[in-house]
Amino acid sequence: MEMNMFCHFGPNTFSGAEWGNGTEAEDLFNPSSLDCRQWASVARQAGMGGIIVTAKHHDGFCLWPNPQSTHTVAQSKWRDGKGDVLRELSNACSEADIAMGVYISPWDRNAPTYGSDAYNETFRLTLENVLSQYGSDDGRGNRRIFEQWFDGANGEGPNGKRQTYDWPLFNATVARLQPYAVIFSDVGPGCRWVGNENGEAGETCYSTLDADGFTLGAGAPATDVLNHGNQGGKYWIPAETDVSIRPGWFWHENESPKSLDELLHIYYTSVGRNSLLLLNIPPDRRGLIPASDSLRLMELRAALDSIFAINLAQQGKISASNTRGGNRSKKFIANNMLNSDYDSYWATDDSVLHPVLTLTFDHPVTFNRVMLQEYIPLGQRITKISIAYVDTNGIRRPLSSATTVGYKRILLTPTVTARQVLIKIDESMACPVLNRIGLFMDDITNSKQ
Repeated sequence: MEMNMFCHFGPNTFSGAEWGNGTEAEDLFNPSSLDCRQWASVARQAGMGGIIVTAKHHDGFCLWPNPQSTHTVAQSKWRDGKGDVLRELSNACSEADIAMGVYISPWDRNAPTYGSDAYNETFRLTLENVLSQYGSDDGRGNRRIFEQWFDGANGEGPNGKRQTYDWPLFNATVARLQPYAVIFSDVGPGCRWVGNENGEAGETCYSTLDADGFTLGAGAPATDVLNHGNQGGKYWIPAETDVSIRPGWFWHENESPKSLDELLHIYYTSVGRNSLLLLNIPPDRRGLIPASDSLRLMELRAALDSIFAINLAQQGKISASNTRGGNRSKKFIANNMLNSDYDSYWATDDSVLHPVLTLTFDHPVTFNRVMLQEYIPLGQRITKISIAYVDTNGIRRPLSSATTVGYKRILLTPTVTARQVLIKIDESMACPVLNRIGLFMDDITNSKQ
């Protein structure tokens, strides 16, 4: 999916807080012009595949009429207590043909049973209520949630107690009701927190993680481990990079969206480092994505479309020092990396772990972005690469190097003009398998790697 939209929305939108205390009056939530179709339209035009909404944040307020709570839209004056944000978003996502996900915080600063064994059952029923009736339509009349977002925050409830969360129960509930949903948390099991909220995956970023012995929140792996993953880790738990377009997660009147240059930098350090980007775009008190944020997203989309419109690598001829089965087999030839078929790829013989790819041009090309993609259905294999080029004077010069590639790696390089580009795979855990190679020119931003 590469990029999805996060929408932090709830009482905090109206109070100006980031973490509500659970005592807010239900009538505080009262958007004047809620239009989830607008959210979905903005997400789709920005090239995002899905929207994840904060159905319940730490304050416990529910954006749907949750039978397990008296702190919901049903107790508010919004739409005379008959409103349902999740229903409207489900329908909007279905119409726009984008996926819907939910953030449901296990921490609840309003629930009277929080801090007792009874609360785990309350939370299970809350999950069941959402996962059984909301989500985008899959075309067969089923509601699908593509991602269940679990925050590991664990603070005191209204009785001053903390909760011991029953994560096996919660995960099993998701798996039973939404078997295709990716479960996000510090330790997955579907995808993991990247370890920061700055929009930066590690320059080394493995999709595998050794999660045994760890739990969400205080028991999670170190943030550096989450940022980089583990080479040869036991579980496939790729990183998801969550960051807000504004300084805060909820909408605040005195805040503005990040600049285009900042967003491009985030794209390069998330999607460009083998991580999915979950970009938070908070609706305002009207229940709409603000024009300033929407316009900035459209600028980002236009910039990415412009930067990656022309793959200069396709103007050259590509060769490899080794091809699986020899050059007689077209199934694994290097040219497969220059077409648009995702399931078409180049590979080497099992014993060849250090091949060299060479792009040669009849007419020199000028670029400053190098993109590589491993064929992820066969795993993440490459652990170190180096790139050189031959300039217009025939002199070979070093250009860049990196560790992991993964689903997508975009290297930011100096602007060079080359007659030839050489990509050497210095280290790989198994024979390398690449399905895309690209050279691009970014003349829009000065983002640094």
